[in-house]
Amino acid sequence: MAFGFVAATPLDLPASGGSFYTWAPGGPDDFRGPCPMMNTLANHGFIPHDGRNITREAIISAMGNALNFDSALATIMFDQAIIANPEPNATFFTLDQLNVHNLLEHDASLSRTDAFFGNNHVFNATVFAETKSYWTDPLLSAAMLANSKLARQITSRAFNPTYRFTTTTEAFSLGEVAAPIIAFGDLELGTVQRNLVEFLFENERLPVELGWSRKTELITVEKILRVSELIRNATSLFTPSTAGSAERRWATRDLHAALRG
Repeated sequence: MAFGFVAATPLDLPASGGSFYTWAPGGPDDFRGPCPMMNTLANHGFIPHDGRNITREAIISAMGNALNFDSALATIMFDQAIIANPEPNATFFTLDQLNVHNLLEHDASLSRTDAFFGNNHVFNATVFAETKSYWTDPLLSAAMLANSKLARQITSRAFNPTYRFTTTTEAFSLGEVAAPIIAFGDLELGTVQRNLVEFLFENERLPVELGWSRKTELITVEKILRVSELIRNATSLFTPSTAGSAERRWATRDLHAALRG
């Protein structure tokens, strides 16, 4: 099922497949994965509630109806996830298949413990408490989200002897950290209300009861990349130079010392 902009009903309900107001957590026979948003979409019925048989058409429909993502973006997301199904020429994946460590799931999650320490896909309140400690204002900025990402990587590298975080992981991680801004925030300013983000992570439920509604603007690949770049830039620990020529003189002196050595 292809989609573009999906017009909302007067109650802001999706045209079909899932509901903003109907929600049920996964049961003992349902699959859930490491991604809070994918679990949320299953809990609301935008993708199969049992977390099985998630097809390209299901992702396109779900991402459009729930978040107003365009079909090209949803297709890319499906193509990234389908590799989790080891079957040749697979046409679907399950949320459980996303739990395979170091395939898409990775160390230093904002809300899950590393696989080395145990369950890598169930929400972990202790891990999330560390993440939230860097969210120091009711309005989260790209810098705050980036700080929490960096902190989780440092913690993971310090205590997980099998820590692994490649450049490919970094690309996925930037998109994951940008996701709250994309789904709930201001794409131009790179900000998002903290309570909306906490509600999603802690409940795996869309924050409709807190006043959130799906964006009216279509979310495209270009917008995702722009917000991800905001996060990438915010992860830099360097600050702009204000020392002027004095700092340049010290840099020159250090270079001369290194050459003499």
